[in-house]
Amino acid sequence: MNSGGLATRQAVQLRPDPSRVITRLFVPGHYLPGPGRPAHGVVAHVLAVADGDVTVCLADAIERFSGRHRDLTDIFLSHAEGVTAHLDGEVELSDERRLLLGATFTHEYSVQAAALCNPSMVAHPDQGDLAEGSLRFVMAVRQIGEGHRSSIGFRTGVVDAQGQVSVDDVGQYSTPATIGVSSLGADVFRALAEAGVHTEGELAARAYSAQSPARSPLSERVLYPAAAAESNGMEDARFVRFVDDDATVTYFATYTGFDGRTVAQQLLSTADFSSFAASPLVGEAAADKGMALFPRRIGGRFAALSRHDRASISVALSDDIRHWPTASQLVCPPMAWEAIQVGNCGPPIETEAGWLVLTHGVGPMRTYSLGAWLLDLDDPTRIIGRLCEPLLVPLPAEQDGYVPNVVYSCGALVHAGVLVVPYGMGDAAIGFASIAVADLLAALDPPAALDPPAATTTNVAPLDEEHPMPEKSPQKPAGKKPGKSLKEKREAKREKKASR
Repeated sequence: MNSGGLATRQAVQLRPDPSRVITRLFVPGHYLPGPGRPAHGVVAHVLAVADGDVTVCLADAIERFSGRHRDLTDIFLSHAEGVTAHLDGEVELSDERRLLLGATFTHEYSVQAAALCNPSMVAHPDQGDLAEGSLRFVMAVRQIGEGHRSSIGFRTGVVDAQGQVSVDDVGQYSTPATIGVSSLGADVFRALAEAGVHTEGELAARAYSAQSPARSPLSERVLYPAAAAESNGMEDARFVRFVDDDATVTYFATYTGFDGRTVAQQLLSTADFSSFAASPLVGEAAADKGMALFPRRIGGRFAALSRHDRASISVALSDDIRHWPTASQLVCPPMAWEAIQVGNCGPPIETEAGWLVLTHGVGPMRTYSLGAWLLDLDDPTRIIGRLCEPLLVPLPAEQDGYVPNVVYSCGALVHAGVLVVPYGMGDAAIGFASIAVADLLAALDPPAALDPPAATTTNVAPLDEEHPMPEKSPQKPAGKKPGKSLKEKREAKREKKASR
């Protein structure tokens, strides 16, 4: 086994930055103000401060923190309003005292204090003002702070014509999105409730809107947990640039919400990475973690990779992007480096040869390695190629971290014939690796070459009788036809050239 895998590492790395801080409402003892409660006493202390001391203390807070947060005084006023709304009767406050009250009930939270990992890369909606042959990208990152609470951050950069990555400098601030009500109607939650085990109210509580300032750089925007179902973290967002049948482009992301006890899969949607909508995913195929959407419909239906059984990869089809009732398991004999568990590492990537799926495998010493499968374009329940050796394995310098012995990605992209893979290393940093798509395809083996009885999914039942897998997609050319494997065809082609 190649110690580092088939892909080539690039020099660019990103490391967690504890100075990336956001503001949060701080209530001592986690109580709202009221007689006999801790916060009530704090309010009384602020009200008793002499006017001159109020001026001095407020000026000090603004001087120390205004360079760390956008619109700091607006934050103080918002928090002051939240506190005074719970006081008995009206309280007359000067402008300065109101700001000081807000500052007293505000604290900083470092979103990257513990870790930075599990990136997902997609083409940026703005491709203007670039060098010829280059592609601008958006990369979502999982940032982990105090209490192992995960949020979603963003970075931007460029992949040049040779497949080399450069990452833009990060903005000055980190600013959480403003949370609002969901635009989804009651009929949506009613239909989802009828399809699953959750009530309308439970599902509605998992839906909301999130608005980031349009004037802020994308790298300053933070999606912080907003629903009870994700109160302890928004984990491993897998972004995809989805092109619908009418050519409408939407950026979707599936992610895992964690409330400290249970997980729930959620869906994000955005057109501009400024306005977001979050909503629940339901159904058997949406259980557990790690769903990843295909970048277009297949046979008129949404398609996704699922890991609902916690150990393998399945394919699900649905008419409703939020409801995933069933899935068909992809059967492929595991290699030693993926003996414990196999899952996806992001949305499938469409190539002429088939759907390229990056995988993660867990093997001895709980080591996470990256692999690759190739699925038939028209019937993605058919595996037509797979790597027998890892694409990426943790190097010695990548072994240590918040979670050791892990390389992991939530989504790669192809540009200029090169597969660019952003990946987390030990949950301690983010690196980039690349490989020519042609070289990767040439390295794939057919599953049948490993174990013919178990290596094909041709006898896997369709997802349901009413909606069988389409025979041929009208949008794209058919996938690889029966016959020689990709590797065999390329070897035959080389032999033919050599004999001339």
